[in-house]
Amino acid sequence: MGPISPSRALAALTLAAAAATTTITAPAQANTGAASATRSAPASTAATASTDTDADADADAVRYAWLKSCTKKKDVAVPCGAWTLSLRSGRTVRLPDARVHPVYAGGKSDMSAGALFTVSGDGRVVNYFKGDRLVVRDVSSGKVRPLPGRAASLPRGLDMSEVDIEISPDGSIVAVDYLDTAARLPTLIADVESGRVAELPPDGTVLGFSPDGRHLLTSRFTDDNTTEFTVFDTGGRRTASQVVPQIVSNNSPVALADDATTVALIVTGASGGSRLRTYDLASDAVSDAVALGIPKGETPQRLFWDPAGALTLWTSRGDAEGDITSAVQRTVGAATGATRRLDSFKIKSGLWTWWLPGE
Repeated sequence: MGPISPSRALAALTLAAAAATTTITAPAQANTGAASATRSAPASTAATASTDTDADADADAVRYAWLKSCTKKKDVAVPCGAWTLSLRSGRTVRLPDARVHPVYAGGKSDMSAGALFTVSGDGRVVNYFKGDRLVVRDVSSGKVRPLPGRAASLPRGLDMSEVDIEISPDGSIVAVDYLDTAARLPTLIADVESGRVAELPPDGTVLGFSPDGRHLLTSRFTDDNTTEFTVFDTGGRRTASQVVPQIVSNNSPVALADDATTVALIVTGASGGSRLRTYDLASDAVSDAVALGIPKGETPQRLFWDPAGALTLWTSRGDAEGDITSAVQRTVGAATGATRRLDSFKIKSGLWTWWLPGE
């Protein structure tokens, strides 16, 4: 999840301060459009809201989404403004239809908290509450549609803060994980394209999707105080399961590969150095660790396999006060830990919260 109250604007691939700010208004009917696509190359810095070429539009993926922080009475900080997207093209897009404050089951808004918001791994689709319904928005087209069937609305008696979302890398499948106290509500797997909704057992937590979006990795605590990883397909069928060793359960981030059995994880020791391991759910085997090629002072935040078998890693950097100031995206060799930087940018200051693609 995105860090709370980080800091400032796009740098490294810096985009002029004059980059346009676009306000997207919600379509009259929020039931059209496609949540789709694949990650783009870095965008042209010349794009504006009114003069996007086809190439610019294709490259217009989210770098990060954010909510501003405002100070109210008695110097209390609260989320304010509209959910905003900082895009690779340099545009800043406001989403006034995205709910800012979650609502309790009784109908009252919690003005001290920020509402749910999720960005797909490819940065092309975002997910949020529009009114009291969960929707997905195609970032390039601006088209919005609700999740299919019962996945769009919260079960009766549940607060908006009692739901968590994982979204497939291309945004086409959304896992709606309910945080009800009794743990009786099944997780819903909503296929935005087909309209199908499947169920997963209520006692697991969704950790993420495989790169192709066909499988999900879940975790649950057992009665023996151990951790079990289970993989399901998007139809709700169990395909692999294992009680995992502590080195797997106690470290993060983790990522599931397309083979639906290999899990990559990052181990960060007391010295602060990070190492990469893989774990095979079928054989219950952990690989030897390799040093992760990131500079000192960077913190691993999210990890993903890609379809070619390489890894993508997001890290963050902070200042002396501990505030997050920038984010970096790299490819990682799974066998060597060697990295190559893909993107790097500063995070806007004065934020309540922010989210990277895949969060």
